[in-house]
Amino acid sequence: MHRIFIVEDDEIIASLLAEKLRAWGYETGKAADFAHADSEALAFSPHLILMDIKLPFYNGFYWCQKIREKSSVPIMFLSSASDNMNIVMAMNMGGDDFVAKPFDMDVLIAKIQAILRRTYDMSKETHDPEYRGLTLKMDEQTAVYEGNTIELTRNEFRILSILMAQPGKVISREVLMQKLWQTDEFVDDNTLTVNMTRLRKKLENAGLTDFIMTRKGAGYRI
Repeated sequence: MHRIFIVEDDEIIASLLAEKLRAWGYETGKAADFAHADSEALAFSPHLILMDIKLPFYNGFYWCQKIREKSSVPIMFLSSASDNMNIVMAMNMGGDDFVAKPFDMDVLIAKIQAILRRTYDMSKETHDPEYRGLTLKMDEQTAVYEGNTIELTRNEFRILSILMAQPGKVISREVLMQKLWQTDEFVDDNTLTVNMTRLRKKLENAGLTDFIMTRKGAGYRI
């Protein structure tokens, strides 16, 4: 049974979410101490965290960063502050997805199922692809280059795994979005750009320049 932890200070929304998730067979936990939301969340050992942005004490971006220091558990932001700036911030802080309030509960459940399927089905893969000295560690969902580990968010790892599965082949943005989020209907095109930019910076910082190339009007390739 997958465990989902909810960091939401609106008790009505948090309770409705928990009730709906339990009806779908998920085990749920809710934050009670918003001054220590990171430790509460990690103590629950969740498979997914649902994170509001506007919270008492510190906002969701802060808690996402704190959690990322210790865990790569998927984090899905739920917020009424759904302008592009907040979506970009959510991705830059290490978030894996963003759902705007008010949201359709069935759509939310579908996105939760998709992110859990992507995350934990992939952990069963054992082959570690390698290209230009970069090895993708499928079990750990990290990358290793010249003995150094590159920490990746869930989306960054998925992007690399898709591109490294077909080295040299151009993968379109549409295909990447479909594979990342199962459907591009609810995905802002800017979300992929943010993830790609952040991934390239991590690779460059590790010494891998021009590892992911852009084919203008076509897509990306390694």
